[in-house]
Amino acid sequence: MSDSVRAASLRGFDELVRSLGGDPLALLRSQRLPAAALVDEELLLPAHNLTRLLQASARVLGCADFGLRLAQAQDIGILGPVAVAIQNAPTLGEAMRIASRYLYVHNQGLAITLVPDGRAVAGLAELRYEMPAIYLPASHQSFELMLCGGHRFLAALGGDHYRLEAVHLPHAPLATPAAYRRAFGLMPHFNQPTASLVVPRRLFDAPLRQANPTLRNLATHYLESNFIAPRQSLLARVRLALTRTLGTSQCGLEGVAAVLAMHPRTLQRQLSAEGVRFSEVHDAVLREAALRYLAGTMPLAQVSAQLGLSEQSALTRSCKRWFGETPLAVRRRTSG
Repeated sequence: MSDSVRAASLRGFDELVRSLGGDPLALLRSQRLPAAALVDEELLLPAHNLTRLLQASARVLGCADFGLRLAQAQDIGILGPVAVAIQNAPTLGEAMRIASRYLYVHNQGLAITLVPDGRAVAGLAELRYEMPAIYLPASHQSFELMLCGGHRFLAALGGDHYRLEAVHLPHAPLATPAAYRRAFGLMPHFNQPTASLVVPRRLFDAPLRQANPTLRNLATHYLESNFIAPRQSLLARVRLALTRTLGTSQCGLEGVAAVLAMHPRTLQRQLSAEGVRFSEVHDAVLREAALRYLAGTMPLAQVSAQLGLSEQSALTRSCKRWFGETPLAVRRRTSG
């Protein structure tokens, strides 16, 4: 079954499409989405269909910055009850922990991870946005919508404490430099291995002055009482841990076991009970990541480094084993 997203993600879609001379209902029909999605924000929509809708809207309307524009028409209220819990956290760091814990209520297919030492730059932290189930070339507009929305939400919450240091997008530029500067206040770095916002680490110590503990407790109690987090198999948790540690010293059996607070032998035994071996999962995650990176314009040497491969020749050998062709041949076949 596809991951679901609340229709609140389309807040402002009707007005934006009409302002560009388009027909929002026709666009919804083209992606097999119901017209009710424009009026019922609690309606659950398949994540893949919503992702394709954004791509189709940008293409049909000739609006390369469609995702950025839609983000600028939205606020944190699209998160519904999750927004109430976030806005009433004592600090921005706790707000992000609440967001990470309950994000599935709004979007089951999105994971946001706070990496305190992202990019290994002193004093900076990285908020990584991941959609593991969605193939990268179909998700460009979605990533731009989510990162621009995240930037706006953090700015609203952090106030004077907030400063955006960098934006990383996993694809080539879609829109004009002016459109990106209007959305983020700076030019993003493109063709990056992750989609992320980079901010000062101290931002997460910033207090939220309007926080109301009573409202926060009511909101979290409502979320706990009315929603059940999707249960993940160990296989799914291992895949996610591997994705998040890709290219680091932790992207191995012992490192992943440590991330999951398990003994390596226990991890291997439980994976075996699910019918897989760790080496098979590791290889599959590398193969999928290679395909994502090669579909973009990241230099091959950088692709090798992001996969944790020792040299570019190792990438060539792996691609021949995975796909039966060289990295350049894979790039020609999958790009665009």
